[in-house]
Amino acid sequence: MDIAESDRSKSRTALDRVRAELLPLLVLAALMLAARSSFANHYHVPSGSMQPTLQPGDRVAVDMTAYGVRIPFTLVDVVARGGPRPGEVVVFDSPADGTRLIKRAVAVAGDTVELVDGRLRINGAALQPDGMIDVERFGTREVALDLRHGGGPGIVPTVVPDGMVLVLGDHRGRSADGRYFGLVPEREFYGRAVAVYHRRGEGFVWKRL
Repeated sequence: MDIAESDRSKSRTALDRVRAELLPLLVLAALMLAARSSFANHYHVPSGSMQPTLQPGDRVAVDMTAYGVRIPFTLVDVVARGGPRPGEVVVFDSPADGTRLIKRAVAVAGDTVELVDGRLRINGAALQPDGMIDVERFGTREVALDLRHGGGPGIVPTVVPDGMVLVLGDHRGRSADGRYFGLVPEREFYGRAVAVYHRRGEGFVWKRL
C-alpha cells in the first residue's frame, strides 16, 4: 500500500468514526426538538402586560399537551383535548402579526362578556369577590389585576362565538390583547402556561400559574 492510499484509508476511517458518533447525536437532537414542539416548551416574557402575575424577563414552563397532542411543527391534533378554560394563562400566536404572546383566557364560546373600567362581567355577573376591586375570580382561581394605568378600552356586552376565545392581559391598561386583535380560534393555542421557573432577582423558582 502506498502512502497516498494509506492516507485515504485513514481519512475514510476518521470520517466513518465521525459519522458513527455524530449521527446518534443528530437523531437525539431531532427527537428532543420534536418533543419540545409537541409536549413541553418554555416562554420568555418580554413585557409587563401580564403584571402582576408575570414580570418582564420571567421564564415560564408551558404544557404543550394541554389542548391536544399534535404532530410536531404543525397544528394537526393527534389527540384533541378542547380549548382553554377561563382563567388559564395561554400561549398563542397573535392573529394580527403572528407574534408569540402570553395572555389570560377570560371568556369562551357561549359566554357573554363585558369589560368596564378594566373589570370583567361574564354572563352578567361581576368576577370581583366581595370587597376586592383589583381581583377577579375564575372558579377557584383568584387573579390579581394591575389597574395602575386604568382599565384600557372597554368591551360592550358581546357573545363569544363557537370555537373562539377572548384573551386579556392582567395589566389591563397596558396590554395589547383581544381588545385590539380580536378573538383567537381555539386551535391556535399552543399550550397552557404552568409555572414561572426563573425570575430576575430571585433565580430559579417554581410559581404555579
